[in-house]
Amino acid sequence: MAKPFLKWAGGKGQLITDIQKVLPKQFVNQKFTYLEPFVGSGAVLFWMLENFPNIEKAVINDINSDLTNVYKIIASKPQELISILKQFQKEYHELELFPEKKKLYYYEKRELFNKRSTNKTTQAALFIYLNRTCFNGLFRVNKSNGFNVPIGSYKKPTICDSENILAVSEALQKVEILTGDYQKTIKYAERPALFYFDPPYKPLSKTSSFNSYAKDEFDDKEQIRLRDFCNQLNELNHFWILSNSDVKNGNPEDNFFDDIFNQYHVNRVFARRNINANGNNRGLLTELLITNFTNEQALSIA
Repeated sequence: MAKPFLKWAGGKGQLITDIQKVLPKQFVNQKFTYLEPFVGSGAVLFWMLENFPNIEKAVINDINSDLTNVYKIIASKPQELISILKQFQKEYHELELFPEKKKLYYYEKRELFNKRSTNKTTQAALFIYLNRTCFNGLFRVNKSNGFNVPIGSYKKPTICDSENILAVSEALQKVEILTGDYQKTIKYAERPALFYFDPPYKPLSKTSSFNSYAKDEFDDKEQIRLRDFCNQLNELNHFWILSNSDVKNGNPEDNFFDDIFNQYHVNRVFARRNINANGNNRGLLTELLITNFTNEQALSIA
């Protein structure tokens, strides 16, 4: 089974059981289109592809062109990618007893990645290498789109997982990969269609923002623009599920999502957060799964 090939802050592997509970039941036996406009590490994508062989078409998108390039290279040139990653892994592991040289190697690779001057396969390999060796597997860029995460403290991390890369490549053969604003995915939605949205989460506090996956900020206006897009999909009778932070964890009086999605079904589920500058916002917290249907409604719409 293909599984996420990246470490990813906010990866949705732990929410899959809850997502499964709210999925429209008729999709078990019915052909449908699956769309994921903020693909990230693809945890839900790979689970859907494994468990729903009746997905007729899958479409993924992300505004992060560095990320979507990795998906495209894994889909089209997995062996070339594996060859470069094996070399990176060999060179990096050989420096384990030389911490200063190891650190220099990391920052040289980070600088090379930020130049974005290598071929697309090497650029994809650099992305995976940095993800496997940087602090907490974060992907964070500054306003100049420069990756700026420092080196992590892992000892001999797995940089090249050949078996999984080949499994992911096979899974991606039935997936269309887009780059850009999430709204373009509407052109690829054929009924019945299921969208899963995993946008940059609204921060629980000023110190907890880890949504700089792209150089443009995903602020409250963007959250509302996404709600408007969900309204549009609802009018077209498409199904959608959206995950986001539960801002009530930071302030019980904060009704931001309850208000803007007041015509939909706001479900609170438990998830564990491990990355946050504020210790009160780490650990087991509630997150939101918002849908435009109940299972009964889904069956009547289909």
